[in-house]
Amino acid sequence: MTYILNIETATKVCSVSISKNGEDYLLKELESEGYSHSEKLNVFIEELIADSEITLKDLDAIAVSSGPGSYTGLRIGTSSAKGFCYALDIPFIAIHTMQSMFEFVKRTQPEFDFYIPMIDARRMEVYASIFDREGNEVKEVSADVLEDGIYTDFIQGKKTLIFGNGAEKSQEIFTESHFEFNTKTNISALGMNRIAFEKYQQKRFEDLAYFEPNYLKDFIAGKPRKLL
Repeated sequence: MTYILNIETATKVCSVSISKNGEDYLLKELESEGYSHSEKLNVFIEELIADSEITLKDLDAIAVSSGPGSYTGLRIGTSSAKGFCYALDIPFIAIHTMQSMFEFVKRTQPEFDFYIPMIDARRMEVYASIFDREGNEVKEVSADVLEDGIYTDFIQGKKTLIFGNGAEKSQEIFTESHFEFNTKTNISALGMNRIAFEKYQQKRFEDLAYFEPNYLKDFIAGKPRKLL
């Protein structure tokens, strides 16, 4: 039996799952307006292990959502995953956040020709990929400024689902009838379960010392406010 701990912290959703041979086993997650990953992540991991039939030493690998997404969220998830992998001496697996989002949404909405996961990157910018119904990434992830016609060459008028926390602001741009939108919470560690198990079987592991998340853009700190 192969048990993998999956960590998803790329957005405001803090989500942790344990999979058993790639199948859903246990899940703990929370979406909050403020990023609560630093407070919740390790607590969720402890609670999942307590609710399971295993201990931390029974884990075969740990997978982390590798971005793009929140700089802080990705740093927290990656640091935690690396720490557990080092302490337990088990493999470290990285999973493309957009692929995980596609995998999760396609469970309940399998009828589309193309899928565009979007993560809000502020203003009218999003991080986005395009997947076909077989899960092939036909447009690599990039930071896109939303404008009419930007994805026309990829989807060619076919039935397309736009989803993720960037989907809501895209509705006013993509008004053609072949676009549909899912603006609900649609990112979860459950989307990582099958992919992580497949990578584990293929021994597609990351180097603990050198792995960095895919931030796409440099972190820009907010300007300090002057005290009165």
